[in-house]
Amino acid sequence: MCSISLPPNKALLSVTSCVIVLSFLRLWSGSSMVIVRSVFITIGQLSFYDQVKQFLLRMGCPDSAGTHLLGSSVAACSSTTITAPFDCIKTRMQNAEPGRYENLRQCIKETAKDGPLAFYKGFVPAFVRIGPQTVLMFLLYEQLRLNFGVTVRCSVECSP
Repeated sequence: MCSISLPPNKALLSVTSCVIVLSFLRLWSGSSMVIVRSVFITIGQLSFYDQVKQFLLRMGCPDSAGTHLLGSSVAACSSTTITAPFDCIKTRMQNAEPGRYENLRQCIKETAKDGPLAFYKGFVPAFVRIGPQTVLMFLLYEQLRLNFGVTVRCSVECSP
């Protein structure tokens, strides 16, 4: 992350200054962790939501907003739990001064020295960010699906 102080409305000037002072490659520091985090957040959201929703439908819950709210809440919590360690490592790599970490492995080792809970620093802010987005995304998707008449097809074991 670039540590040059410029007014926030001067985005292009900030990027240009970062490139001149630090280097073009510095703009991409931590990007490998962003990609990994994106993969795991998608896995956490989609798979947990689908599994919880199918479980609730099998238990006899109606295909309603309450079911979608519960399923999306579980998906939000699980995806935050899955991605918190990646978020922590990503933030450490992005905020580190150049040369602090030689590679991803060194960053993980240094974080692990602080104990396993060190990987979950920032869990609450991450949940505050991911939670509402996940809940709203699935609620809107399901309400649109219901209003357009698309039904959920369950497998044989899904029928109550």
